[in-house]
Amino acid sequence: MTTTRLIERWLPIAEVGIESVRERILPTAMPAVNYLHVWWARRPLTASRAAVLASVLPEDTDHDAFMQMMGIHGDPIAARHRIEKANRAGERLGAAAYGYNRAFLHNPTGEEKAAINADRDLVVLDPTAGGGAIPFEAHRLGLSTIANDLNPVATIIETATLEYPSKFGQSLFDEYQQLGPEWAKQVRDRLDGVFPKEPEDDCKTDGYLWARTISCPYCDGTIPLSPNWRLAGDGTGVRLVPHVGTGPGDKSRRCSFEIVGSVGSQSEGTVASGDASCPFPDCGRAIPGDEIKRQAQEGELGDQLFTVIYKRKTTTKTKTGKVRVKWVRFYRAPTQSDESTQTIEDLLAERLPGWEAMDVIPTEPIPAGSKTDEALRYGANTWRDLFSPRQLLVHGVCVEVFREMLEKDRAANALTDVRKAAYVYLALGMDKLRDYNARMTRWHVKRETMVNTFDRHDFAFKWSYAEMAIAMEGQGFDWAIKNTTKAMKELIGMVGHHKRGDLLDSAEPANASIKITNGSGASMPHIPDKSVDAVVMDPPYGANVMYAELSDFFYVWLKRTAGLVVPELFTRRLADKDAEAVANKAHFKGQKGMARLADDDYRVKMEGIFAECRRVLRDDGIMTVMFTHKDTGAWDALAMSLMDAGFVITASWPVNTEASGSLHIKDKAAANSTIFLVCRPRGEAQEEAMYWEDVEPEVAKAVRSRVGEFQEAGIQGVDLYLASFGPALEAFSRHWPLTRGTPAPEPKRKRRSQGDMFEEFDPYAVRPEDALNAARREVKAWRLAQLASAKAQADMDGPTAFYVLAWDSFKAVSFPYDEALRLARAVGVDLEDQIIGRLAEKKTSQVKLWDSATRVAKGAIGPADGKRGMIDALHHAANTLRIRGADAAVEMLEAAGIGQDDEFKVALEALLEVLPPSKTFSGIEADKAVKPAADDFDALEKLRRIAYENEIDEPQQLDLYRELLAEK
Repeated sequence: MTTTRLIERWLPIAEVGIESVRERILPTAMPAVNYLHVWWARRPLTASRAAVLASVLPEDTDHDAFMQMMGIHGDPIAARHRIEKANRAGERLGAAAYGYNRAFLHNPTGEEKAAINADRDLVVLDPTAGGGAIPFEAHRLGLSTIANDLNPVATIIETATLEYPSKFGQSLFDEYQQLGPEWAKQVRDRLDGVFPKEPEDDCKTDGYLWARTISCPYCDGTIPLSPNWRLAGDGTGVRLVPHVGTGPGDKSRRCSFEIVGSVGSQSEGTVASGDASCPFPDCGRAIPGDEIKRQAQEGELGDQLFTVIYKRKTTTKTKTGKVRVKWVRFYRAPTQSDESTQTIEDLLAERLPGWEAMDVIPTEPIPAGSKTDEALRYGANTWRDLFSPRQLLVHGVCVEVFREMLEKDRAANALTDVRKAAYVYLALGMDKLRDYNARMTRWHVKRETMVNTFDRHDFAFKWSYAEMAIAMEGQGFDWAIKNTTKAMKELIGMVGHHKRGDLLDSAEPANASIKITNGSGASMPHIPDKSVDAVVMDPPYGANVMYAELSDFFYVWLKRTAGLVVPELFTRRLADKDAEAVANKAHFKGQKGMARLADDDYRVKMEGIFAECRRVLRDDGIMTVMFTHKDTGAWDALAMSLMDAGFVITASWPVNTEASGSLHIKDKAAANSTIFLVCRPRGEAQEEAMYWEDVEPEVAKAVRSRVGEFQEAGIQGVDLYLASFGPALEAFSRHWPLTRGTPAPEPKRKRRSQGDMFEEFDPYAVRPEDALNAARREVKAWRLAQLASAKAQADMDGPTAFYVLAWDSFKAVSFPYDEALRLARAVGVDLEDQIIGRLAEKKTSQVKLWDSATRVAKGAIGPADGKRGMIDALHHAANTLRIRGADAAVEMLEAAGIGQDDEFKVALEALLEVLPPSKTFSGIEADKAVKPAADDFDALEKLRRIAYENEIDEPQQLDLYRELLAEK
């Protein structure tokens, strides 16, 4: 018998979404699981708890009780409305705006845990646990938890996030407070003199900014490479002072630097689009990117210090006479004593032979891969090459001291289990230092702070980089220890034994078991058949993140530190990439159809994981899959894997889990929603395949029945399309397998790069993507009906519908080409023939929409009578009004015979609801990227008010700004 779970009937998606965003909106107050160590994809704790809790509770669970267990102890929807209203009025309600703590801070009480496990101890499995958010929340709910991941870096993070705090509690905290500072002191003592002190009293170095350098192939000058020389948002920056020596050919030619206070005084950047320009006035030649890569690959790329960041101590007095100390940031040009390159290289050369012999620093080659190829192109052949000489010296000493302390404890028989755990945290803290102290960090000009290596999910080459003043008192080592200590304290407060009143609501010691394993999710022999009540997982997202490639940055150091404590996790040379369930084209490089092969590899591996999950699930078990991806291809692969593994989708829910943009529309599209797919093992398979033509109406009906609910819950834009995928796949999976009764026409073949090819076309084949396309068509019809009133019953032509829905969906000028292609199919236009070159341009893998002025300038606009599409008539009107005024625009429309056409009015009404409003009508300046589109809005709204005010209502989107305008 199957017991229906709460998540199959109800989930408060709006409330969970608001709390998920609220959880992560303050970088300085994020949950400890997020900042203990880098991981590249973590779901919010609130969303994770909702998925777990609703997957184990029965359908008749009291909704108020569920919200209490969730920690949602108020009305987040009402609070969100209050905050948005205040924000529009320029007010800030502060941290107390919600009236209750953020949901993730609530530790479920003993009574709540007992209610969840009323019948028996429930078991929850996450087979691809990654950063550990899902098992973390399962354990907090008092559930027996199994967390598995293929990647050892993920496993050690899960262990430190969940197992150690729960097992050791306060004793772990006390142990680390003794171990961490002692390690930092010893490392700092060995690095004495490596970081020069500031020449002025009451000043301390805060960091260093370096430029990578090449030799000009034409004049032999050393060129510091940086795309710009900005340091701060107030105009502070750098001016290059070239020293030409005796002229071209003199190898002593170098640049020195001056700090200047205005943008106009700064030097031009010396590199753009991968090509460099020589700054020496007697040369000034352009250097192609291939020459830069050649020098890099031959080991000729250098480093030159161009700015020292320091802080000066200042004191002020309050009104009560209390003295306050403040450290104020300044910038200065480097002196000869700052750039002690030769001294560092000598120290490194002295230590390297011993370190290499003792395996202290990573000498492993960087393997070619989807993400690592960027590093290889610029001469980083081994993992140690990602660090400058001084950075490598520092990290080597860190490992050296770690190992000496560990071996001393081992020899003294003092290496207890809790001491070992403290060493693991020390190793994770050292990883944090490497993340912020490599050649891939950068300086954030507006925030005036360093940005870590993995602010992006790649190894993007940095022309200029920031270095920590890592040995300075209160910085670097002290910062890492303090940061790890804070994370540990919070984690113990959430899952461990601790004194009442510590940090969070007091958590009672958990009796539920924790099992953390390292291995493939497709093979978990340690879990008995039919022993798991719920699988809750956040699987890899196709080609979105290459976890193993990225994690090697940490793996090669962790196996030299944490690997001495838990050696069973670090037996491989590098992380396992062959068994990883991702769509990695690098595995098939040089083969025909490598993109298709990568997608198939991902699908097969995910099917293996899902099949193993089905094996371990109880007969009445349930699997909830959390998935977020804009690419329909990834959804298609995931759904095929689920169905081929024997699952049927029984429910779906979209939850906003990422902070969305403000009223200022940005220039790039983004998806903010995670879709919860609720799955059950399929019963007896149907003997014969059904026809897609019979099932398609059911898919469309399923989408229509829920799209309004999703929109009401705050799901909008591209996320509304993603949300529709869930109900579409529910209906689709119920009838799998499917075939076509009528053969489909063969699609136009898109040329693919690097030898990719389409698999042989089967006109009778049906895939989940067919259901997703049907879902898009339903959302398209739904949105167009909402954007234009029913007064005019004319249908909207394809190009105009594409333009309107592109703005409505993506709320941005640029969006992915593949998503544009799918939207074009939904509205029935040919992207290449009817959109590209007419309404938009393709730039690499993005499509960029044009405004009216751009289309006119490019000669890309059609006739003003709208015969090619009403968007042409609208853009003619907008451009005419912008140049010659309203009367001219009205006359132009009358001359074209289009002004009173119902189809024109429908298109005008719809376009005014989706274009970014101009400052004239919103009171808010549009971002630079969307300013041209906002100018079109300005022109068309003026046209509406002059010529159509009695026929077309004011755009509803302006309601958002009315209160603000009234107050002004």
